[in-house]
Amino acid sequence: MSMNAKELAKMIDHTVLKAVASKKDIVMLCQEAKEYGFASVCINPFFVPLAVEQLKDSEVVVCTVIGFPLGSTTTASKVAETVEAVQNGAKEVDMVINVGALKDGQTEVVFNDMKAVVEAAQSVNPEAITKVIIETCYLTKEEKIQACELAKKAGAHFVKTSTGFGSGGATTEDVALMRQIVGPNLGVKASGGIKNARDALAMMQAGASRIGASAGVAIVQELKGI
Repeated sequence: MSMNAKELAKMIDHTVLKAVASKKDIVMLCQEAKEYGFASVCINPFFVPLAVEQLKDSEVVVCTVIGFPLGSTTTASKVAETVEAVQNGAKEVDMVINVGALKDGQTEVVFNDMKAVVEAAQSVNPEAITKVIIETCYLTKEEKIQACELAKKAGAHFVKTSTGFGSGGATTEDVALMRQIVGPNLGVKASGGIKNARDALAMMQAGASRIGASAGVAIVQELKGI
């Protein structure tokens, strides 16, 4: 797949979600995002106001995570978290599905959980984007298909492979399957373990339209050198 570094940067969510992330880390993340022209910074909800302030004069948007990383908080808590995050200036929210409910066959619970977050985000900002993290490492192929179909039906804008905190990350096989299920109009975000330009390009080739990575700077610098 042919893509220059600038084009690829526009498809990367520049990410710091580790528990020990400090204000200094977030400020640096935002500076790098502006310098390289990343799509967004993806951070924990506590840091949304700081990132919004850091990025106010740029095109980089603020993305945060909801029900992260396990997905097994209640729908009401996910909704509250979403409303606060979008009110604080987040333009994109990456919510984790209720994996256990999906595995129990409680599809209505999973669907309502997704839909409630989509609607909560859009109630504050009609342009807000919701990405649904299905955590592929824990799912069978049938469950992956089901999760993608539910996300599409719930009005989500993206399906996303992984939190990066599970037992595995993105694979090209999962990305290709997800793209096949959601069709051409929904986004597919590959995240988890993408550490170099070749991996990132392989994910795009498989059908990803966004990459979540903490190695965004290294990926772009490497592509410049390929």
